[in-house]
Amino acid sequence: MLRREVEEMVDVIKRDGRREPFVSEKIVVSTMKAGAPPDDARSIAQTIERDVQQGMKTDEIRRRVLEQLRARNPSWEQHWLMYDESVKKRAPEIAQPAMR
Repeated sequence: MLRREVEEMVDVIKRDGRREPFVSEKIVVSTMKAGAPPDDARSIAQTIERDVQQGMKTDEIRRRVLEQLRARNPSWEQHWLMYDESVKKRAPEIAQPAMR
């Protein structure tokens, strides 16, 4: 369990408008399924967890995770996107450079 989960629960907003608690372990599991080794997956989850805010939309969290995957290994990002397309039936998207 990461530190922020112990200190406070942050709710995020799902695509359908439902609110649910942010669970960083979901990022760890998903990034590992995309090919990231456990240490990288935990590091990505920690980076996202530091920045997640109350009421943040899961689409924004997803965008940030994809940005982290792309920066570390572009094939991990592609694996994530293929999973989204084939399993979650999300439309394919064109990777865009990070906005700063």
